[in-house]
Amino acid sequence: MVVAAAAAIFAAATALISPDVYRSKPKAALASGPNNLSTNGIKLKPNAGGIQVKTNAHAAPKINGSKVVFTTTDNGKAAGLMDEDEFPSYSSSSQQGKTIINQLPDWSVLLAAITAMVLAAEKQLINFDWKPKRPDMLMETFGFGRIVHDGFVFRQSFPIRSYEIGADRTASIETLMNHLQETSLNHVKRAGLLGDGFGSTPEMSRRGLIWVVTRMQIVVDRYPSWGDIVEVDTWVGSSGKNGMRRDWCVRDCNTGETVARATSVWVMMNKGTRKLSKMPDEVRGEIGPYFFETAPIIDEDGGKLPKLDDTTADGVRTGLMPRWYDLDVNQHVNNVKYINWILESAPISILESYELASMTLEYRRECVRNSIVQSLTSLSDKETPSSGLECTHLLRLEDGAELVRGRTQWRPKHKGPD
Repeated sequence: MVVAAAAAIFAAATALISPDVYRSKPKAALASGPNNLSTNGIKLKPNAGGIQVKTNAHAAPKINGSKVVFTTTDNGKAAGLMDEDEFPSYSSSSQQGKTIINQLPDWSVLLAAITAMVLAAEKQLINFDWKPKRPDMLMETFGFGRIVHDGFVFRQSFPIRSYEIGADRTASIETLMNHLQETSLNHVKRAGLLGDGFGSTPEMSRRGLIWVVTRMQIVVDRYPSWGDIVEVDTWVGSSGKNGMRRDWCVRDCNTGETVARATSVWVMMNKGTRKLSKMPDEVRGEIGPYFFETAPIIDEDGGKLPKLDDTTADGVRTGLMPRWYDLDVNQHVNNVKYINWILESAPISILESYELASMTLEYRRECVRNSIVQSLTSLSDKETPSSGLECTHLLRLEDGAELVRGRTQWRPKHKGPD
């Protein structure tokens, strides 16, 4: 349609511009004729130092089929009409005045063609069907997520981007943890419970309360690759009197295969005093209707996490400091950052030959800006075919205060057939 409109422009211009337009004319022809003579819409003003023209697209008027010419007196007043035959100089002057100026096409035709082309293009954009066929696909297209399973589960999809993969060309554990955190916050937002804080409800914001994680478990069955799209489901349930449990299930969108599962426990902390707080009944009334009371998606790791020190650790990394961009809106280090610090002290031989299969973390203290952190890792005594390598970890401040205790299990990379 746009091409047809464009062709109309050139057709109109070709029809309106005579080939005589491109013939050269002697300059004397433009200068001849009486002074101030209006001929066929061209007004000559010799006292301007050059030829100035004022074009008029209208042809000479006719009365009873005869062309007439407006005449004026010497002082410029209208004198009347004269038939073309009675004004001999009109014919010769009009012939001499046939230049490229008065033979230009009617610009209104060109304007109409351009307008038609613009309207045609606009109509094509309006009629272009970019919207998905299903309403839920519209939300997923823009990463909004949606509520499923009778309002208890929030679901959101994520593409694995090039900057989210590591040396193995697969998504890093940090990428998966960020996806879990993003779905958690969007779940609260979609449910209409997002207050001023980082995932806090309106009642929590009024009381100065924030959520802090105390325990996290994650099991990774397979790491997605660049270009894969994963679908994350998350839901919440109660955990004791003052806690909340949040679970996640990560699947491959194309195959439906479960690639990761995670469960966590959260409690409340007073933002001003930085001390743990009981869950007020008003807050429980806000979040209680959204509790999905099911068993945790992962069996709890009941094993005690041992304490490490310099004598029992196989790897130690000191001098780790949080950067400004490691802090979240609650003014402490985001819990995902701890995972990177834990892996800082893991031997490079493990990172090269094994991949992280599971992780259990116990968060004991928050880390704030200007803290200096030490990372310790201890390897298990032997490798077993079922669990691969097992490591224990500790993050502590320089003064010895513990931040996180952890346990990780590793499986060999590119494991061949038995």
